[in-house]
Amino acid sequence: MKKAAKLKKFLIGIIVLVIFIQFVRPQKNSGERYPSGNYTTVLSVPADIKQAVETSCMDCHSNSTHHLWYEEIQPVGWWINNHIHEGKDELNFSEFATYSVKRQAHKLEECAEQIESGEMPMNSYLWMHDEARLSEEQKVKLKNWFMMQSQALKFSSP
Repeated sequence: MKKAAKLKKFLIGIIVLVIFIQFVRPQKNSGERYPSGNYTTVLSVPADIKQAVETSCMDCHSNSTHHLWYEEIQPVGWWINNHIHEGKDELNFSEFATYSVKRQAHKLEECAEQIESGEMPMNSYLWMHDEARLSEEQKVKLKNWFMMQSQALKFSSP
């Protein structure tokens, strides 16, 4: 009988905790997606490249995320918010023009490497965003474009 009472108290405690954490919400990433310092202001971006970056990169690597319903459920929202902050810390396309030319070139090179290795877009993102999945052709185009832009920046920099 004591075990059943302890188990009941434990389960009630878990339920109360789950309900309580629903009121502790992270701040949403809802800034301007294409402010004056975004990557399109310093790079020549063809429409197909911009579209691929938009659908596969911008939710985690910009100042604006398209938030979905499941982000309202904690701790899922915390986990996603953490991914977004890590992504923006690594590369923020909304603020790309504010980077030094050397850093811009390096970040573009990293983009190409991560697409080639399959690290980006992240599998955990693709689970719920199938539209972000890149075809082999898109991967090649993006990788080549990122490398070409990186090289152009390196040659233009003193």
